[in-house]
Amino acid sequence: MQAPPVFDVDPSDFHADPYPVYARMRREAPICFVPQLGSVLLTRRDDVFVCEKNIQVFSSHQPQGLMNRLMGHNLMRRDGDAHQAERRMLLPAVAPKTVAAHWRGIFAAHAARLLDELGPRGGADLHAAFALPFAAECLKSLTGLTNMRHQDMDAWSQAMIAGISNYQGDPAVEARCHAATAGIDAAIDDMLPVVRAQPNPSILSVLTAAGLPEDSVRANVKLAISGGQNEPRHVILGAIWALLTHPEQRALLEAGSLGYGQVFDEYVRWISPIGMSPRRVAQAHVYQGIAFEPESRVFLMFGSANRDEAHFAAADRFDATREQSRAVPFGAGPHFCAGAAAARMMIAEVALPAVFASLPGLHLDTREPVRLTGWAFRGVQNLPVRWG
Repeated sequence: MQAPPVFDVDPSDFHADPYPVYARMRREAPICFVPQLGSVLLTRRDDVFVCEKNIQVFSSHQPQGLMNRLMGHNLMRRDGDAHQAERRMLLPAVAPKTVAAHWRGIFAAHAARLLDELGPRGGADLHAAFALPFAAECLKSLTGLTNMRHQDMDAWSQAMIAGISNYQGDPAVEARCHAATAGIDAAIDDMLPVVRAQPNPSILSVLTAAGLPEDSVRANVKLAISGGQNEPRHVILGAIWALLTHPEQRALLEAGSLGYGQVFDEYVRWISPIGMSPRRVAQAHVYQGIAFEPESRVFLMFGSANRDEAHFAAADRFDATREQSRAVPFGAGPHFCAGAAAARMMIAEVALPAVFASLPGLHLDTREPVRLTGWAFRGVQNLPVRWG
């Protein structure tokens, strides 16, 4: 039994591209303490898969965690019966049947409107022109906050994402996060009387109707915004970029030998939009000969787990024909992402087919490089393209 070995990282390099570092960690120190992050990292797929399910030790309940302090106590930061109770209340809004019967048509209408406006332009940055407003309009509908502008939905989501990953304690980042949560609270104040008078399948409505205390309703709406805007936007852009830079994969798609669902599954393995999930060590524990001390912090590194060479051949290569069942892009066990069905519908069944059908001859505009950044939340930041 030993303490986790220390593994130093350069924060700037790690933010720019964590994958070479992950590969070294998996080889040399798959469970390690990174002082620059103040956390123990688990980087191999099997360790992440096993430990995420062991909620008695690796607990999501983090009373002093950044998410609780900045956004309120939501279901992601609860374990056991408390987590399951709130998850059951949320289910009517995001269950696969609701997504197929109710949200699919709404998502498709948002995509059609945006692409009709975009088509005559012949070129654009798809980040600003499609992915950002599409994800935000879908999320406005899904949360029930249809009184917001899509620009505010995106900006407030980014501010919360930055706030809950602000492990270096930048006060300016925290201040922007507080401003974002105040804006969301004001939008909720406006919409609560509406959904009480006319209930609908939105998250705000179903949680309110289920009798969840209002502070918990607010916290869970903020949770949905923090993950439901940033990650879909990144995956839409990233999956399009992957197809445009892998013409052999695009050819298989156009020939009908590959489906958009496979493209979605491979992209979220290849560049996991949620790169990690934090846990609090609730009790002393030994795993793989490593001692975990109570109240220490652990990061389950999904981004690394999904490129584990033990499970994925040529793991650094985008290949939508591969077997992807061992990937963990949405987590595992009781904390599997509740919004996974909505995300898959929004991206694989609506956004990707609509973009390629509506923008014939789509190709990269190479005058501007495509930028990818992040490790806790990683994604494509711009996508200059032309078509027609």
